[in-house]
This record gives sequence, structure tokens and C-alpha cells, in this order.
Amino acid sequence: MSAQTEAHEEVPRRTGGRLPFAVYLLAFSLFAMGSAEFLLAGVLPDIADDLNISLSSAGALISAFAIGVVIGGPPLAVLTLRWPRRTTLVLSQAVFAVCVAIGLITDSFTVLTVTRFLCGLAYAGFWAVAAVTAIGLVTPDRTARASGVVVSGLSVAMVAGGPAGAFLSHFTGWRGGFWAVAALTVLGAVATAVAVPATRAAQEPSVRRELRTMRKPQLWVVYAATLLSTAAYMISYNYLAAFLTDITGVDSVWVPPILVLFGIGAFAGLSIGGRIADGRPHHALLIGAVGILTASVLLAVLADHTIAVVVLVLLLGVAGFVLNPAIYGRVFTVAADAPTLAGATAVSMFQLGISIVPVLAGVALGAGAGLISIPWLGAALAVLTVPVVLIDRTTARSRARGPQTGES
Repeated sequence: MSAQTEAHEEVPRRTGGRLPFAVYLLAFSLFAMGSAEFLLAGVLPDIADDLNISLSSAGALISAFAIGVVIGGPPLAVLTLRWPRRTTLVLSQAVFAVCVAIGLITDSFTVLTVTRFLCGLAYAGFWAVAAVTAIGLVTPDRTARASGVVVSGLSVAMVAGGPAGAFLSHFTGWRGGFWAVAALTVLGAVATAVAVPATRAAQEPSVRRELRTMRKPQLWVVYAATLLSTAAYMISYNYLAAFLTDITGVDSVWVPPILVLFGIGAFAGLSIGGRIADGRPHHALLIGAVGILTASVLLAVLADHTIAVVVLVLLLGVAGFVLNPAIYGRVFTVAADAPTLAGATAVSMFQLGISIVPVLAGVALGAGAGLISIPWLGAALAVLTVPVVLIDRTTARSRARGPQTGES
């Protein structure tokens, strides 16, 4: 099918029952690509040994990917705005797979770093367009649920894709896990080309309109909530292994299963949040923020109680990911007439929230606060999230027209 033909197709939106299969396919593709982000941490020592570099130098590969995601989404959204969405999805997957492959056949750390950056760009481009495509396949009252399902691919990558890739790399060398990621990405690209219907925007794409939408202050309030809430739960997650072994006293063999509990909680949170957020987005946002605050405080206070900590890890995953469907739902509500650039920027804010975690934790640990300070930092970030959500709710209500406010 030609790009021209695809660009002018319209797909009937599902009005009830299960979400379209294509939404779940987009989630699978995000899982495949996202696994590359979480796999790297498990094989960094092997990469350092293989390339004869220091562990700290190898850590730059994590930063390269994150920088690509943070800065890549918005410009790519503008550049590909007039492209058919399915074409953009398949092309971004193809670029991602090729860059992964190039990085695997080279012994140059410089080339590997560049390919990681390019992978981050392609990943950001796919994520943003996938979310917009998903909401184009459903009715407006199900946009938060659809975007939540797509983002669930990320939680599956966190809990299963990364660890499974690291496990595979244990037997095949560090490249084995990444070859699996590349293969799954190619599979996702083929499936996307075949099974994802063509969609188009309700209006003719306009760069000017997209940029004008980005000037809405309310959109940046939602972005602030995205950054703060993401950092609030990810700061505890990123340091859970050390927290569990050094503070709680859990044997290291139990750390992976406990981390899996976080992922299970995240998946449950996305399911719950998706169902709440379509009708009551600010309820979902406040429940998530207060849940992160409560779980973080209790982690710090009950750090010596193993059973309590294990339960709290699960609840932290639930609370953290309850927010995500509501966040995307709010972005696409505020930027309804120009969602592509707004959605790409939301992806960048999500990744930026993850990226600032090492900086905040590094300051606290460098000051001698110890690992017990990590959940307290998460609690502080959650506290900051609450007034931001309340500002967005107040603004949404003041702008509402007619009796239907979308919030009860």
C-alpha cells in the first residue's frame, strides 16, 4: 500500500468491548524496543570487559540512549508530521533494529555509543506515534485505556524483557540479548505493517498548529506532573537492589523476584489507571501520587521489616503506573487538535524523569545520607506532584464548557 493511499484512509473506531488487536500489537513493539533500555544495566560489566573500557565509561551507553529519547521525540514528531503514521512506526522500528545490529558487529565503543543514541531517537519517535495511533483506533472515552495498554509494553520490558535479555546474554555473551531485541523489533515491524490499520488525523497535519498547541500553559503543567511522578517512583526502583540487600537484609538471590513484583504491580496499576482515567483522570493522578508518597514513606520507616518491604514494592509499582494512562489522557485532551508533538514531548518528559534520578540520588548519597534517603526523596517528589495535579484539575474545571466536564 502506498503512503499516499494510507494517508487518506480512515479507520472506524471501536465503540465497545475489547480494545483493537492493533493496540496490543503496538504494546508488544514497545516492549521489544524498550527491553534494550533495561537490558543494558545487566550486561554493563561484560561490555566493559569485552571492549577494554572502565565500568563508568560503559555507563555512558545508558546516558546516550536516554539523551536520544529526551531530545529526539519532539523534533522527529515535527519532521514526520505529514507522514502516514503506520509508515513512521515501521520506519522507526527498522532504524532501531539496524542501529542495534550495527552496534553489535563493531568493537568500537564510539560506534556503539552513537548507535545507542540513534536507538534512543528511533525509540522516542515510535513511542510518541504509537500512542497517537492507539487513540486513533478507539473512541474518545477510551483514549486513556488505549494509551495505557501501549505503555504497558514498557512495564513488561522492565519486569521481563530486560531480565530475560540479561539471562540470555549470560549464556551467549552480552550481544546475545541485543540480537534477540533486534529480532523482536523486526518481528514487530512486520506485524505493524500487516496488522496495524492506517489512521489519519482528524485535521490536516500542521506544524504551526502543533507548535501553537505547545504554548498552552496547561500542557506544561501536565508535563511537570509527568516528570515529578516518574522520578518519584523510579528513584526507589532504581536503587531497590542495594536497598533490599544493604538496608532490609534480603539475600541477593531474592532480589530479582522482588523486582518482578514491582513489574507485576506496574502492570496492575496500568490496568486500573486506564479504567479510571477515561472518566476521572485527576482521581487517577491523585491516587497515584498519594500512593507513591505513602509507599515511599513506609519503605523508609519499615525498611527493616522484610515482609512489609516486599508488599510495599508491589504497591509502589501499582501506585506509580496508575498515573500513566491519566497523564497521556490529559496530554491528548489538552492537545486534542495537535497531539503528535505533544505526545512526543510527554515521552521526553517521562524519560527525563528517569534520567534525573541518578543526579538526585547521587547528591544525597554523596552527602552521606545513605540508602535510606532514597525513598524519602521519592516521597518528596510525590509531595511536589500533588499540587501540580491540583493546579491542572482547577484549570481544567475553569475551562470546561457545558455540563459535561469529563470529571465527576
